[in-house]
Amino acid sequence: MLTKPGIVISTTDYDRLYIMLDKLPGSEATARLADELERAEILDPAKMPANVVTMHATVMFTLLSTQKSFTYKLVYPQEARSAELLSILTPVGSALIGLSVGQEIEWPMERNRSTLVRIDKVVQ
Repeated sequence: MLTKPGIVISTTDYDRLYIMLDKLPGSEATARLADELERAEILDPAKMPANVVTMHATVMFTLLSTQKSFTYKLVYPQEARSAELLSILTPVGSALIGLSVGQEIEWPMERNRSTLVRIDKVVQ
């Protein structure tokens, strides 16, 4: 497993995500997101770089193993009602939060496999 890249999260996203986690039963998905939040550098929203994946940002990323690209808007679970919306509680969603353009992260997949994902573009 690769070392996880550094991530930054706004105080607003950090607080709202923890409030959400406190209301949900414990699961692998909530534990994964909590782990990401704990390793993040927390910044004032005014100081957040524009190229960082935040809640409600649209992120374009590439699976490096297949060179297939995807575009999703990162949202809270109750908002993920269409194919272009990605819940923060999915393995992909929790892996993307806080990354910036150009960073890569190992992405968990089914059957204990993983792939490498690169952030290509972030639109706030």
